[in-house]
Amino acid sequence: MKTRYINILLGAVSLLGLTACEKESMNEFIEEAPTVAEFTPAEGYAGCEMTITGTGLHNVVSASIGGVDAQIAQRISDTCIKIYIPAMAQSGKVSLSNALGEGESSSDFTMTYPAPSPRLSELPGEVELASNLLIYGERMSVINRALFRADGYAPREAEIVNHSDREIVVKVPYVEADNATILFEYFDGKNMVMGEDASVAGKILVARFEPKVSSVSSAEANIGDILTLDGQYLDKVNRVLLNGKECLISLQTPEAIRFVVPDLDEFEDGDNASVLEIEYFDGIETKILNPTFTVKVPRLLYWEDRKVWGQGRDVEELTSFFSPETGVAYANSLWRTLDAISYTKQAATCSANQVPAVSESEYNSVPPYIFFTGLSAGSLQINSPAGSASTLKNFFWQNNSSNESRVTGANGNCYGTPVIGFLYLDPSVASHAKLIDKIKNGTLDRLDEETYPIDTATKKCGDISIGSIANSLKDTQFAPGVFTVGQEKSADLDSYIMVFHYNSKGLNSSNRSENIRRMGVMHIKHIDFKLYNNTNAPSSSAVTFDMYWMKRDYK
Repeated sequence: MKTRYINILLGAVSLLGLTACEKESMNEFIEEAPTVAEFTPAEGYAGCEMTITGTGLHNVVSASIGGVDAQIAQRISDTCIKIYIPAMAQSGKVSLSNALGEGESSSDFTMTYPAPSPRLSELPGEVELASNLLIYGERMSVINRALFRADGYAPREAEIVNHSDREIVVKVPYVEADNATILFEYFDGKNMVMGEDASVAGKILVARFEPKVSSVSSAEANIGDILTLDGQYLDKVNRVLLNGKECLISLQTPEAIRFVVPDLDEFEDGDNASVLEIEYFDGIETKILNPTFTVKVPRLLYWEDRKVWGQGRDVEELTSFFSPETGVAYANSLWRTLDAISYTKQAATCSANQVPAVSESEYNSVPPYIFFTGLSAGSLQINSPAGSASTLKNFFWQNNSSNESRVTGANGNCYGTPVIGFLYLDPSVASHAKLIDKIKNGTLDRLDEETYPIDTATKKCGDISIGSIANSLKDTQFAPGVFTVGQEKSADLDSYIMVFHYNSKGLNSSNRSENIRRMGVMHIKHIDFKLYNNTNAPSSSAVTFDMYWMKRDYK
């Protein structure tokens, strides 16, 4: 049974389409299988439009010529439709189908296979790589592929951006050299043909704009340094590579590139010979800039201009705890997270002689940290967390005196977990002065077991005697004669303290060179000696320092 309904055709495009077939402003559509009455042209080639008249054409879903599927160009009305002649079509019947059936022409369409005829004389003298190129001609719709072949190399396919009988737009592909030949592939009825003769293939100059680096700002760098490449066409660079790994580019212009030296897993302490190169043309080409570029990896941790305050509650910041291993100055409010073992176990954490009373894994879970306190007797003191059970309770995470504001909580007394030792470096002692001079001259680039071995028999670290390591030092030791009890003062210093972190066996009082896990040097540069609440206690003081620290444990 046929379904009958009325469709009103509106719009300029639809009305214009009717003039090519059957003029009407209103159709009575009948749901039925399509029929093919006529088609024009009777013969043609790939890409051309074919106009078909018949019935039941408004809901055609597929078309074919000689059994080869064809794309529907426009459904104009129930009696008119247009399709594109497919590239690989053969001569044969024209067929249309919908959900109700299929209709076929009584006569055959004749497929022709002409060669394209590009107007090669109109090609530009030069075209840029990766740009779009418009080529006019005749029978351009038969082109299946466009290729560019640099002299002496294999052809490379170009992306076809737009395609019609009179023109083709292609994106110029990568080519290995400037001089190239444009080739067009088309079907001759039996095979795909690559037009090689002068009537089909054309010569063109491809401007590759290959990046040229004239200079690199340095032949060596530290991790994190920003280096600059200078040159031409550097905006064409896709990536800067170090040992094949991508570097972060922070600036890129045609004349310059700035990039960050990455921290690669394969880098070891010291000098690392690396390959520096650039990648361009979508990664197809690379150029080595320096096959032995040197990346310097420091053999120590270095933290510059760190600052902590004493435990006083009228200071600029309640930030008192510094870890030489992480380089972080921790706010008092974070102490319970920094030393969760101590806060959880409270006074049971360490015994009085700085021997931890926790497991090795618990002890190692807390990074080493140090802090300053202002004693009521008038001295500023650097401390080991495990040195006293009654010191940490004097630190507050907010400016009030309530027990709840103590970092240790209302319970008060509490040893810290890490066992730390200190040794003041006296510049009048030759072995001490030797280490101090390295820091002053900027030549301290290593802190490890090889350069500063521990000799437990002689109680030395390198050539420095460490038999007198203490769990605290006062300003009268590390800043002698600088500060006066009861008087506030801001002073620049040049003071050096060796800092030792012990392993879970702790600081053995009988031999203080045993059990050292890591060591480093604190360079105190400035102290704001500030008293708390009109007392002699300089517990509101602020200390600014640099820290040098071992990257790895002693074996």
